[in-house]
Amino acid sequence: MTPSSVVAAGPGLLTADGLTGLIFLIMVAITFIGGIIACSAERLIRAVAGLVVCFIGVAALYYFLNSPFVAMMQMLIYVGAVSVTIAFAIMLAAPEEKKKHGPAGPLAGPLGFITAGLCSIGMIVLALKTEFISLPKVNMGSVETIGIQLLTDYSMVFELVSVVLLIAILGSLVIARGGRHK
Repeated sequence: MTPSSVVAAGPGLLTADGLTGLIFLIMVAITFIGGIIACSAERLIRAVAGLVVCFIGVAALYYFLNSPFVAMMQMLIYVGAVSVTIAFAIMLAAPEEKKKHGPAGPLAGPLGFITAGLCSIGMIVLALKTEFISLPKVNMGSVETIGIQLLTDYSMVFELVSVVLLIAILGSLVIARGGRHK
């Protein structure tokens, strides 16, 4: 085998590029499985657990894409705060007296699977035909650079996010104040 034929065959599974692709596919699978669990679970607590798995997979994808700060914020905000808030809201809500069985929407059966399959095939075809290029790293995603940009260039967005989080906290306090009996 000549070196040119090895390059033409593509990276093997035991090379650095092959293992990187395998790890990426595992992260995508974890995210996808968490989303499926979140959408199809009959019990709300199991759906929240699936949502947490999906959020962890998204954080892993951020880390894989060389954004450790965004991955850390994903874990803190979505996995830590949002998922716990949803879990508390479920625990504070009144239990349902009986399950409601009714006709499912048109996207719940075979039409839903066909739609999901067509969308997946379309994305796979698009991904295979797209030429992905590596962009040069500008600031390596350092926390210091992100902090400086948040407090200078993006200060308005930073303040709006804090206002949204404050409204979410106040809303959860209002919900919790009523308790189960209200």
